[in-house]
Amino acid sequence: MVVVEVVFWVAVALLLYTHLAYPLLLAVLARLAPPRPPAGPPEPPRVSLIVAAHDEEAVIGAKVAEVLALDYPRRQLELIVASDGSVDRTAELARTAGADRVLELARVGKIEAQNAAVERSSGEVLAFSDANAHWAPGALRELVAPFGDPKVGYVCGQARFLDQGGSNQEGVYWRYELAIRALESRLAGVTAGNGAIYAVRRSAYVPLGPASSHDLSFPFMLTKRGWRAVYAPRAIAEEKMVATIEGEFARKRRMMRGIYDEVVGDGMLSPRGYGPAYAFQIASHRLLRYASPFVHLGAFAANLVLLGESPLYLVTLALQLALLAAAALARLIPLRVLRLARYYVLTTASIPAGLWDRIRLGTPGAWEKAEGTR
Repeated sequence: MVVVEVVFWVAVALLLYTHLAYPLLLAVLARLAPPRPPAGPPEPPRVSLIVAAHDEEAVIGAKVAEVLALDYPRRQLELIVASDGSVDRTAELARTAGADRVLELARVGKIEAQNAAVERSSGEVLAFSDANAHWAPGALRELVAPFGDPKVGYVCGQARFLDQGGSNQEGVYWRYELAIRALESRLAGVTAGNGAIYAVRRSAYVPLGPASSHDLSFPFMLTKRGWRAVYAPRAIAEEKMVATIEGEFARKRRMMRGIYDEVVGDGMLSPRGYGPAYAFQIASHRLLRYASPFVHLGAFAANLVLLGESPLYLVTLALQLALLAAAALARLIPLRVLRLARYYVLTTASIPAGLWDRIRLGTPGAWEKAEGTR
C-alpha cells in the first residue's frame, strides 16, 4: 500500500502544483529577475499581415477594412489574405475591400495556407490574425515594438474573448492564463501564444507541418533556436467566445488533436535548447497541464485502492466525486461554481479526447470555425 499512497499523493501534489503553486512561484521568480529595458524600433518595420481564411465571407470584408485602418504607416503594411479552399465569396470580398494580395488555394489547412502566404510576403516582420479577430487601432504598433530587441523572434498580443452570455467559463480561465503569460514573459519567455494576434520575425519563421500550430510550437521552437518569445499586453485583439461549455470542449478537442505532434514531433518534450528557466516553465505550464487528465485518473484509481486504509481517503474520494457531480449538475442548475466545475472537467477531458481523435483519424490539417464565433 505504501507504493499506492505515494502514487496518490504525488498525483495530488502535481495537480496542485501546476494549477496553483506554479503561478505563485513564477510570480516570485519574475520579481527577482532583472528588468529588461523596453525596446522599440526607431522606424516601423515593414509588416506582412497574414489572414488565413476558409469560407469567411461574413467577416472578411470588415477584417480587411479594419487592418487597412490600423494606426500604422500604409506604405509599411502588406495585407495578405490566404483563402484556404473557400467555396464562398471570401477571395472576391477580400479583393474588393482592398487586400494587397489574395491567394486562392486548394483546401490545404491553416498552417499550409500560412506557409504559402509567407512565401509570397515581403515584410521583415510577419503578423498573423484570425478573420474574426478585431484589433484595436494601435495593436500593430504595440505588437511589433518588441522587435526593437534583436533577440526577440516571436511576440503574442493580448486576445480578449467577448462573453456572449452563455455557459462557457473560458473568460475566467483566460484571465488566469494571461496573468501567467505576463510573468513568463518577464522571466524566460512565453510558452504559448494565440491565433488572434501574434507576429514572428521573418528570419525566425519556421514552416510547420499541418498537424502543428503557431500558437504552441513557435514559442518553444524559436526559443530552442536562440530567440526570445514575449508577450505584448497592449497589443489587443477581441474575438467572440464560444457560447457554451460543450462548444468550448469541442473547440479544445480539435486543438488537442495535434498535441502529440507538437509535444513529441516538434520537440516540446525534449529539453535540448532550453535554458533552465524556460525548461522549468515548459515542464510546469505545458507538460504537466497536458498530463493532468492522466494524473487525475491515477489519483482516482489510487484513492479507490486506499479506501480502507484511513478515513482521510474517504474525504479525498468524496472531494473528487463532488467535482464530477458539480460538473454534471451544471447542466441543470446554472450556478457559476457548478459551471466552473463543468468547464474544468470538460476542458481537461478534451486532452485525451483529442489524442483519441489523433489515433483514430490521423493528424489534423483543415480546420473548422467554432460555432457562434462569427
